[in-house]
Amino acid sequence: MQPVPLVQTTRGYPEHGFTVENTHLGSVAVVNARGALLWSAGDPHAIVFTRSALKPFQALPFVLADGPAHFGLSSAELALLCASHSAEDKHVQAVESILAKIGLDESHLACGCHAPLYYDSVGKPLPPGQVWRPVHHNCSGKHSGFLAWCRLHGAPTAGYLDPSHRLQQSIRHTLAGLTGLPADQLPMGMDGCSAPNFAMPLSRLAHLFARLAQGSADPVHGAAMGDLCDAMRGHPDMVSGQARADLAYMSAGCGDWVSKIGADAVQTIGIRSAGLGIAIKIADGAKHVLQSATVSVLEQLGVMDSVQQSLLAHYRNPPLRNARQAVVGAIEPVFTLQAGRL
Repeated sequence: MQPVPLVQTTRGYPEHGFTVENTHLGSVAVVNARGALLWSAGDPHAIVFTRSALKPFQALPFVLADGPAHFGLSSAELALLCASHSAEDKHVQAVESILAKIGLDESHLACGCHAPLYYDSVGKPLPPGQVWRPVHHNCSGKHSGFLAWCRLHGAPTAGYLDPSHRLQQSIRHTLAGLTGLPADQLPMGMDGCSAPNFAMPLSRLAHLFARLAQGSADPVHGAAMGDLCDAMRGHPDMVSGQARADLAYMSAGCGDWVSKIGADAVQTIGIRSAGLGIAIKIADGAKHVLQSATVSVLEQLGVMDSVQQSLLAHYRNPPLRNARQAVVGAIEPVFTLQAGRL
């Protein structure tokens, strides 16, 4: 099986019509809470790097060890451990709070730094002369959780991103247990924040989110999955940020959906009431077409009511505009889900 066309972009003039300019291939996997493939497009078992979609499960070893209660983390702070946050004031303050509770400061964060995602997502220019710090990195919540695991277990904080570190070994073995794959069959690569990241079949990633959405009903890690799911759904603004997709999906889901995006066009959603896990990958990493494909999947699955469709309609066929804000084309999903196949 191979990726198939998921989304096309067009170009032209409104008064003269539009012509297809780009076709973006990809794959979709939709599974139930047992991991059975129900619907797919392209190759539902393609090996994909999970990127930031992995964050709730990178936090799982810390939650399994009762780390949040040990350090007195709030539910909003637990959500931040799973976040690709926008570095809004509340995000930065929560990272600083976590670090203070574990007796460290931002000098221990090894994620590097970049300009806050907030400015790009809301379309505001970066303020001149601003110096960005590690707490502004979208992964600083995850890294604070990594450091908290180290403090909880008396492990060195230096080198906490090294694949051989006890923390990263714990994460890898936890993932192996969750996916049913041997640890050495989870390909590893360095993520944008310098943490180890893992690749797995798209269908296994979808299954992780089907299980996460079930929360405390998960048969293996119920309490911990429940804490993570409740934190993310209860504080979607901490997982994401203003004008960001994960906040939009979890808000539209009204407590029923859990959502996490990953870099290079990975999107995952778990839906509790339907017992579904969804994973989508645009093969060329074109993130600007990802949400058009995602909303099309939700529509085809019939999991949205009219209100939810209205809330997410701006993602399905967004216009493409040039620097003068003139409409030059559109983004259009072009695939049909097929009944699950092995």
